[in-house]
Amino acid sequence: MSTATLPTSSEQLRPRRRPASRAGSVRRIPGTVLIVLLVAIEVLPLLWLLMNSFKSQDEFLNAPTWALPRELNLQNYVDAWVTGNIGQYLGNSVVAVFPALALMLLLGVAAGFVLEVMVFRGRGGILLLFLAGIMVPGQMILLPLFSVYFQAGITGSLWPLIITYTATGLPLTVFMMATYFRAIPREVFEASTLDGASIFRSFFSVALPMARNSIVTVGLVQFFFFWNDLLIALTFTNSSQLRTVQVGLLNFTGQFGATQYGPLFAAICINVFGILAIYLVLNQRIMAGLASGAVKG
Repeated sequence: MSTATLPTSSEQLRPRRRPASRAGSVRRIPGTVLIVLLVAIEVLPLLWLLMNSFKSQDEFLNAPTWALPRELNLQNYVDAWVTGNIGQYLGNSVVAVFPALALMLLLGVAAGFVLEVMVFRGRGGILLLFLAGIMVPGQMILLPLFSVYFQAGITGSLWPLIITYTATGLPLTVFMMATYFRAIPREVFEASTLDGASIFRSFFSVALPMARNSIVTVGLVQFFFFWNDLLIALTFTNSSQLRTVQVGLLNFTGQFGATQYGPLFAAICINVFGILAIYLVLNQRIMAGLASGAVKG
């Protein structure tokens, strides 16, 4: 006589595996196709740009668009760096962008902290005033600023770019940093005050360490705006020695519109892939900064 065996307790608690639903797999297909399409849209132009940076002028004009270069023509990069002065233009961009970025973050982070953490009458109106600065088109202020800079005698330097970048980046920086500081629980600052910390100590020892990922995110977003600027740099640089990298790329178009495509694409690759490397290094901090400003603490 056979006896029935009772399942053990572990077998009772173990969930039964269900076969994967074919309908669920089908529903994931559109999302997968969309992701692949977006990746292709981002990656394929970079690959095309990289391939053409190694082609000669004749090969670029006569060969098929997506044909691989017959040989790696590194002379294009030499011409871009030496003849095209792309190295000098990169240096000018660094000198103009990074001081403006540092000054903008110093003022913007402090202003965001004051407008969100400190309590005083009229802070809401001041924040709205900064928000109004976001709505002002940059084209409206170029001619008045050029007149001011000309009368001040600083048009022959990079100071107009530094000042303009700082001023135009402040409204968005103040708004974003105020949003990030709003996500930090107010009890944190109240506790530091009860421990005897001054407002400056709370800012430097409490607020800045907690918002460092947010500061990196805001700084990188503004860095891309400043670095890729063409209109402001083209307006305020009246000498070839002061041109930034975006303005310097215009030099690769010669007389009657003739363009040296190999050195031009090489110069663009130096610019684009350098910026891409910076983004990849700071990618995790950017994601953390975006998340910290999305949730109210």
